[in-house]
Amino acid sequence: MLTTNPRARWIHGPAADVAIAFCWAPFALAAHLLEGSPGKLAVLVAAVFLLSFAHQPLTMGLVYGDPVQFAARRRLYLVAPIAFAGAVLVGQAISLTLVALVAGLWNAEHTLMQRYGLTRIYGRKAGDDQGRFEKAMLVAWLVAAMVLVAAFVDIPAALRRVQLGGTNARGVELLNRMSTAARWLAVPIVVVMMTLTARWWRAERRLGATANPAKHLYLLATAALIATIVVDPIAGLVAYVGGHALEYFVIVHHSLRGRTDDAPVARATSTSAGRAGVYALYFAAIIALLVVTYPRLGGHGYGFVVLFFGALHILYDGFVWKLRRPAVAASLGVPAAAAT
Repeated sequence: MLTTNPRARWIHGPAADVAIAFCWAPFALAAHLLEGSPGKLAVLVAAVFLLSFAHQPLTMGLVYGDPVQFAARRRLYLVAPIAFAGAVLVGQAISLTLVALVAGLWNAEHTLMQRYGLTRIYGRKAGDDQGRFEKAMLVAWLVAAMVLVAAFVDIPAALRRVQLGGTNARGVELLNRMSTAARWLAVPIVVVMMTLTARWWRAERRLGATANPAKHLYLLATAALIATIVVDPIAGLVAYVGGHALEYFVIVHHSLRGRTDDAPVARATSTSAGRAGVYALYFAAIIALLVVTYPRLGGHGYGFVVLFFGALHILYDGFVWKLRRPAVAASLGVPAAAAT
């Protein structure tokens, strides 16, 4: 049921939600301003990808520190780390380029689904059920952006400014060979994208006063992010990756602060001091992992760690953040009736 309190349509409050919706913009601006300085841009890209890596192991605590979550899919959570470790090792041995492409596409979809998830939180708060339109529309936006970039952007020239390594360079060459096919696909995909967007907007207008303007603002920010990828692929990529990681930290913090159950992860973070302590230990562990991994195992070992935790993070996220679970909905401020 739609709440009569306009403030309840926001997740954190108007100012905070606007800042979160556009948290990708500073990353885009910084990358755009540094594109004339390859060395500085490379440092920024490395820092953003380090931030991206830092958010991935958070999901491990939400799974293995929550007995209810772990018990729900015990076999999956026991087998997945072994399976992914083997898959990453085999992939690295066969083709680093293939692994990089699969990981990149999977991360792109995962990042988009996070924005879809937040879109649905806004929708649930207003009592709407537009998920079928919104997921299709968001996927169409991202696919259209990727096709337009492949069709009309000189990808190798753009990415040379980031000082890519050999593996990534081979991946870029493969993408560049798809440019001809992308030009043929560009028009029909853009038509599909515009059609889906129009259908969604008509559905929103039918909701009248019950539509959530906070959701519209968040989707506007998402559209601007995806448009940035088309206009300036380097800035867009940095924004897409950095904004996702920063947004995830905020989601986890908000959820932990709102949890009232007795799971170990909830008990440990039930107070401000507890959360600060957990965060300090977490980041200390991330730094220790990097300090130990990179000097001892080199780039290959570091790549394994990134791919391993990244794969588990993406897989586990699909099970952790279920609005239909009352505890999850409550921790994110979604009314129980709206989460069903």
